[in-house]
Amino acid sequence: MIKGRTKDNIRLYAAEDFAHMRAAGAKAAQILDEVAERVQPGVSTAELNDFIETRIAALGAQSATIGYRGYRHASCISINHTVCHGVPSDRRLAKGDILNIDVTVIVDGWYGDSSRMYAAGPPPRRAERLMQVTHDALMLAVREVRPGATFGDVGWAIEKHARHHRMSVVREFCGHGLGREFHLPPNVLHFGSPGTGPELREGMFFTIEPMINLGKPETRILPDGWTAVTRDRSLSAQFEHSVGVTRDGCEVFTLSPGGKYYPANWQPRSR
Repeated sequence: MIKGRTKDNIRLYAAEDFAHMRAAGAKAAQILDEVAERVQPGVSTAELNDFIETRIAALGAQSATIGYRGYRHASCISINHTVCHGVPSDRRLAKGDILNIDVTVIVDGWYGDSSRMYAAGPPPRRAERLMQVTHDALMLAVREVRPGATFGDVGWAIEKHARHHRMSVVREFCGHGLGREFHLPPNVLHFGSPGTGPELREGMFFTIEPMINLGKPETRILPDGWTAVTRDRSLSAQFEHSVGVTRDGCEVFTLSPGGKYYPANWQPRSR
């Protein structure tokens, strides 16, 4: 139930709607947990996508991406220097590849959207560090989510952390509102200045999904019209959560039910 809208046309949902988002987010997160064991050298991204499509159906959900603007797959899978929207194919993973798997499900009309980084065997140290920094940037941004904060606070938390580690934030893509629709206002930028942008209010639902590059931030779109890659072919990483603004903070709808952020076949080194 939409309780209202802000002057920026951001929807405010009722307290009971959190349960719907929790259910949708949990299924997306469960699928991302389950696919982890299948991310291995020699496996194709099409095979990973087939598994995801099968699990979405088995869990009684629908894929939000199949048929979306003509897209035909249940996931986006972005390898190495692919920033986002990588299209599943017959390409097989090589040892040390890193990849983002992005899944959005619909459960009883509500959308759960999340993505996570994986590695096909132990990744190179620079890739491991990139993934850790990107995940930390996301969680620092989540920490900023509360009534009275601004979207500039959220973006600055990400940008500041990336800069500290001499990495860059992709600016062409952003997070978004969601709920009973896939993409809604606001655009959630992953850079910004503290105290700027719309104010966060209880009942807002949106994604935070920073894309961070080891090199420069610029991207380009491949001829398939979907796949975005780094212009300098530097490695890129992304993590995404769907969140809701509560009375006194934030609820993350897409936390791993198994407590996983990384595949079981490798663990990040301590920083």
